[in-house]
Amino acid sequence: MSDFMFANEDSTVGEEQTPTASNWQLLIVDDEEEVHIVTKLALRDVVYQYRGITFISAYSGQQAKEILDQPNDIALVLLDVVMETDDAGLRVARYIREELNNQLVRIVLRTGQPGQAPERQVIVEYDINDYKSKTELTAQRLFTTIIASFRSYRDLLAIERNRTGLIRVIEASSTLFSFRSMDTFTQGLLQQLSSVFSRGNRAFVLNSLIAETHGVKTVDDSLRIVAGQGRFSGSVGYTVWDVLPPELKLHYSQANRDENLVYGDGYIFYYHKNLERLSALVFISGLPEDISEDDNNLIELFSRNVQIAYDNIILNQEIEDTQREIVYRLGHALETRSKETGNHLKRVADMSELLATLYGVSKNEARLLKFAAPLHDVGKISIPDSVLNYPGKLDAEQWVEMKTHAQKGHDLLADSKREVLQIGAKIALTHHERWDGKGYPNGLKGKDIDFFGRIVSLVDVFDALHSRRCYKPAYDLDFCLNHIKENSNKAFDPELVNIFLENKGRFLKIMRRFPD
Repeated sequence: MSDFMFANEDSTVGEEQTPTASNWQLLIVDDEEEVHIVTKLALRDVVYQYRGITFISAYSGQQAKEILDQPNDIALVLLDVVMETDDAGLRVARYIREELNNQLVRIVLRTGQPGQAPERQVIVEYDINDYKSKTELTAQRLFTTIIASFRSYRDLLAIERNRTGLIRVIEASSTLFSFRSMDTFTQGLLQQLSSVFSRGNRAFVLNSLIAETHGVKTVDDSLRIVAGQGRFSGSVGYTVWDVLPPELKLHYSQANRDENLVYGDGYIFYYHKNLERLSALVFISGLPEDISEDDNNLIELFSRNVQIAYDNIILNQEIEDTQREIVYRLGHALETRSKETGNHLKRVADMSELLATLYGVSKNEARLLKFAAPLHDVGKISIPDSVLNYPGKLDAEQWVEMKTHAQKGHDLLADSKREVLQIGAKIALTHHERWDGKGYPNGLKGKDIDFFGRIVSLVDVFDALHSRRCYKPAYDLDFCLNHIKENSNKAFDPELVNIFLENKGRFLKIMRRFPD
């Protein structure tokens, strides 16, 4: 130990402070017990940023590797070079950087035999942060080295946390931007909140809610919960005022009044009102205790992205609503011209969506079908009234004319770049094809017929049979169901027929919802 000493320098570290946070972790790696003892004595009273030091001892390179393999928050390794082998310490340094891929922990080599590991060579070849001969490490110099290392580790950790946090915000926000409906958005937002506040392997189940109101907000309790998580999971339909803890109601009112982000110890309020006067509030509580100013910045960034995503959802809904209204109005104009009711279109649209969903298509595909289905007879716009509204059975010439509406409907829509209209074009072309190949206009057979066309074909025929037309009365339910069943594997896809008949009550419910 004669080569490891602390000269008579003043080793005072300033006014004593009481640690109030988790300590800095310092790993001492040295095969001499006295080195551990003296190091701990020299640093026992050191406090930096209100954090003391927790000492961890390893007496060989192998033991150091085993300690470093475990989850830890080691800020600094004081590493001897010569232990069980002449280069044991250098092997540990390389293991930390290359195998553990730990670029944050600070490494200070200490050696009593500088010749074994020349400083220039070691600094160049190994990713260490400092190199000290034991003979030069007075108490004051050790203190300076320790504080500089802790400060460096703190700054690198902050950068890494900010980088990781920013990645979480970007990933969470990008997921939000993928949602196209308000229902999936609100649920997705709650799911993504936890990922923003995760810490390593620790995930937080947050108490969070989303509340909305349409129209001008007049009183605080007009915001009603549309999604909840944690303690608010059963609160959908209640007002925020009903479920909010009394101590937070003032902050809630402030968020509503200022229309901004309000956060404090363990909670966040985020209020947003878009151009359509749709007011929304996101409330989160149960946040991690170690939320920092950097975390608050990430929270605000995420909240701003929520605002943008929220507006995008509203705009998407407005576009979809506009598209749907145009489709219905166009279809209604055609149905009126053919002396049929506009509710026929609504029934066909909803029954098509239901049948597609029961078959197992995605929610998005089923919604597209719902929007496109009312266009199935758009080609009738080109059919003369004398044929379209003929009160009896069409003659051969009239029937040839009527059948052209399928191709003409397709041609009217097919060159659109809009997905809804492209689907509508396929439906218009194929909804009069038959499973047995005896349909029109192209005599397609089986699964060569567009899937959506097969769906609309079935529900359109059922609705036409069960509803009054200018050329016929409404047939009773048993007749209609028997007709669908008898034409399974002839006019209709048998798999779709089975699904339809097994769920006939749900389809009849749609019929009753939109009566003629």
